[in-house]
Amino acid sequence: MFATLRKMFSRQPPPQLPAVPEGTRYYAIGDIHGRLDLYEAMIAAIEADDAERADCESHVILLGDLVDRGPDSAGVIARTRAWQQERSVRVLAGNHEEMFLNAFEKPEVLRHFLKYGGRQTIQSYGVSKKQFNAMMLEELFELLPKIVPQSERDYIAGFEEMIIAGDYAFVHAGVDPAAPLDKQKRSDMLWIRDRFLSHKGPLDKVIVHGHTIFDSVMDCGNRIGIDTGAFRSGVLTALVLEGDQRRIIQACQNDNGPVEVFHGERPQ
Repeated sequence: MFATLRKMFSRQPPPQLPAVPEGTRYYAIGDIHGRLDLYEAMIAAIEADDAERADCESHVILLGDLVDRGPDSAGVIARTRAWQQERSVRVLAGNHEEMFLNAFEKPEVLRHFLKYGGRQTIQSYGVSKKQFNAMMLEELFELLPKIVPQSERDYIAGFEEMIIAGDYAFVHAGVDPAAPLDKQKRSDMLWIRDRFLSHKGPLDKVIVHGHTIFDSVMDCGNRIGIDTGAFRSGVLTALVLEGDQRRIIQACQNDNGPVEVFHGERPQ
């Protein structure tokens, strides 16, 4: 009897926290949306952070939506390709990459793309504001494949849909809570909102995602949203995962001043 009571009242071990594989470090960067200035600052911050910490196998994951809305989508794509020559950088497809590629198919699809930040993307490929404003939709449609080469489109088309690391899964928008991770639809991983965001129960992995803008990192236990609206807020966020620990790095610009970098602890 006493042995049973001791067992009942003995201190239980703390619950195990989600973790990435031992000996690895992951830097997940939220939606960049053409903010090359913030992205450059984030790259420098990540390189410095990685260099000053214990040696390990480190990886960078971009959560999609590299393009649109901000002023230099072409520059963000070019910088990402260059960074991939230096370290492990994997890129997830976002809904804005999908809209960008679809814009090459029909003028009406291009019209839709322009409504959601495509104008800035096209101008970043060398089209001046004056040229853009003078062109009819059909003219712009004919110009598009000339200014964005096929090799660039093939590169963007090759972006991944989901990356798994230990107890975490990285996607752009989220997942369908009713489906296992290996049965997810591309449309949900790139576009989902309400069914995913309102889900309170556990998921197969802790989902790290962008797509939906929050004022600060949104850690809900079953998911972590790190899109802090860089194109309009001037704040680009990275989540750092190492073992069962979490940190954040943010590149911030206020009132068109210089970009500053801030480091934080486990997001709330």
